Amino acid sequence: MESDRPLGVIGKSIEDGFPVIYKFVNQLPGEEIRTRLPWVTVVSWKYDRDARNGMPPEEINKQMLDLEDALDGLAGAGICRHAYSTTGNGRKELVYYISDRVEFMSALNTALEHHPRYPLEIDFYNDPEWDDFRNLLSKFKKD
Repeated sequence: MESDRPLGVIGKSIEDGFPVIYKFVNQLPGEEIRTRLPWVTVVSWKYDRDARNGMPPEEINKQMLDLEDALDGLAGAGICRHAYSTTGNGRKELVYYISDRVEFMSALNTALEHHPRYPLEIDFYNDPEWDDFRNLLSKFKKD
């Protein structure tokens, strides 16, 4: 029996000689969702890429998973929508689409108030056409 749920995809590329793993759903969401969420938000966490062939050390990876769980909670509450995540070459990037930067940052700070302080950089880009995600889908498109 076929499901209507989109399938998750794991992709791999090489950057600067290091593997980078991508995790995403291989389907553009409907127009209503894209219109409601015009801002692409990149939550980045950099670490030493030389320790484990570009992958995060185990303890840092556990913390990254805790961060990802907190962001998934925001997605579940409708604050954001996961687009994709990457891990490798000395960085973890969690990429979401949001409607409002102030609302997102307030919700994220609340979600992380009992977490240790993470070394994060957060960038916002106006992307009403979801070009960033479309480019990712094109990069991993199967011929």
